[in-house]
Amino acid sequence: MNDEALPLTDHLTELRTRIIRILIAWALGAAAAWNFSEEIFGYLLAPAIAALGEGDHTLQAIAPTEIFFTYLKCAVLAGFIFALPIIFWQIWRFVAPGLYEAERNAIVPFVAVSTLLFCGGAFFGYSMVFPLMFDFFTQFDSEFVKSAWTMREVFALTTRLFLAFGVAFELPVLVFFLSMAGIVDAPTLLRGTPYAILGVFVAAAILTPPDWVSQVFLAVPMVLLYLLGVGVAYLFGGARKKKETPTPNSVRG
Repeated sequence: MNDEALPLTDHLTELRTRIIRILIAWALGAAAAWNFSEEIFGYLLAPAIAALGEGDHTLQAIAPTEIFFTYLKCAVLAGFIFALPIIFWQIWRFVAPGLYEAERNAIVPFVAVSTLLFCGGAFFGYSMVFPLMFDFFTQFDSEFVKSAWTMREVFALTTRLFLAFGVAFELPVLVFFLSMAGIVDAPTLLRGTPYAILGVFVAAAILTPPDWVSQVFLAVPMVLLYLLGVGVAYLFGGARKKKETPTPNSVRG
């Protein structure tokens, strides 16, 4: 661990540098994805379009600029996904000075695991939850009303859940950092499991539409990932405590 304290201005300068690099990587990814924005839109919203049923495989655009700006948002979202390894790399480089040498060298596993967790969570939501959710909403069609969704609203809902599932699957990484910082430890996390479960279901209710399908499918994996995070805190937090505990010889010296 680097025990040399840096001035606040140095930390802010370092943070600004990391943020600028993240934004550059994000912008480059979005620019590269722009030419494929229509294909990205079609793939991302395929569950919603399929839920509309035969003969209704189109979404509505009710504003002159809606198609252009929705495709632009698709490129921005894709750019964010492309830039994820660089984003996590920059995050790790920012917090690395507060870690031990062995922990600082774990940058590649951190970047790989964080990226895979985010993409795995987003794909889980896309493949497992989105079809069920959109089928749930189309069940309310009747002879009096027919679903005619706009591309902007469907894209906004899909993107929100896509990112929510991706971020939710980062829970073990968050717990890892809290453990490394000494803010929490495994016994504390284990005792707080009932409160964590309550918080998870409240967060799932806020992040998802008012349907039980998406709420349960987001909350249950988060609970399992929380318990996984407890295991991570036990393994890595225990190792750090051993390093921080002075030996009798060091005390006498």
